Amino acid sequence: MDISTQNTSAPPTPEPPQAEQKRAARGATRPGDRIFLGLSRGSGILVLVIMAAIAVFLSYRAALAISKDEANFFTTFEWNPSGIPPQFGIAVLVYGTIVSSIIAMVIAVPIAVGIALFITHYAPRRLGGPIAYVIDLLAAVPSIVYGLWGFMVLVPHLDGLYGWLDEYLGWTGIFEWNGGAPRSMLTVGILLAIMILPIITNVSREVFRQVPRMHEEAALALGATRWEVIRMSVLPFGRSGVISASMLGLGRALGETMAVAMVLSPSFDINASLLDPGGGTFAQNIASKFNEATPMGRDALIASGLVLFVITLLVNGAARMIIARRKEYSGANA
Repeated sequence: MDISTQNTSAPPTPEPPQAEQKRAARGATRPGDRIFLGLSRGSGILVLVIMAAIAVFLSYRAALAISKDEANFFTTFEWNPSGIPPQFGIAVLVYGTIVSSIIAMVIAVPIAVGIALFITHYAPRRLGGPIAYVIDLLAAVPSIVYGLWGFMVLVPHLDGLYGWLDEYLGWTGIFEWNGGAPRSMLTVGILLAIMILPIITNVSREVFRQVPRMHEEAALALGATRWEVIRMSVLPFGRSGVISASMLGLGRALGETMAVAMVLSPSFDINASLLDPGGGTFAQNIASKFNEATPMGRDALIASGLVLFVITLLVNGAARMIIARRKEYSGANA
């Protein structure tokens, strides 16, 4: 065979990924593709419209209430919107909501991450499966059940813990206990930690399961111990997922109503000690006062709901910023 007759042309140059994506977008003309594109786009727009409608409604009703408030809405330690003149403020509610949520996060996040690591990297499969199943069941328990348990079981059995904290840490002022029923911010924080623990655990567990096996095997090949593998490979990979899980738990802690209302002795006072009864949260105040509120009182409660709405948006926005800064650890880039 004559060599000169052979085809010596170079193979075609592959198209860049951008060109393939544009061609695929132009070729998505089948009815199913158009319907799916329209539904996806419409769903995204609908969410934005609903959020905007909620913000407009809350802002309008809040403006009506704040315009008639004779006290400072942000610094007043009183809630009397039905008085003459009406006076109400959210200082106590902001403090109680933030403090109880912080206590819950400080307790729940380390425990949840530890449980997730134990299930995925330490426990044998026969033990890890039942533990994961029990955690899933805890996530399905209604809030009212947690509230009843907290009122009937948790509160009566916290005297020992409160006494120990007062004896050894009472000198700080934060854990000083003057007696009385332990229906305080610390009790609320403990109950909220139990409630958000399943959410953080389940999401963190699924994130840790997505760690590429090659990362762990490479660390083991270099002589790393199991803890070093977790510290160098698992935790950096799952950091964004753990942050997302924590924000989901924080969202539930910020908006919890019935459970908090059943274990807290509400009062519009800010106590330096976390063990003294009193305080309040936005959700608890709305749930306990809405039915008996006058039209002015309902507008005032809606104004406090607007503040909680803004706090939730700020928390979620901060979480997105943290995740975006650590996107090199996301599963998509692994």
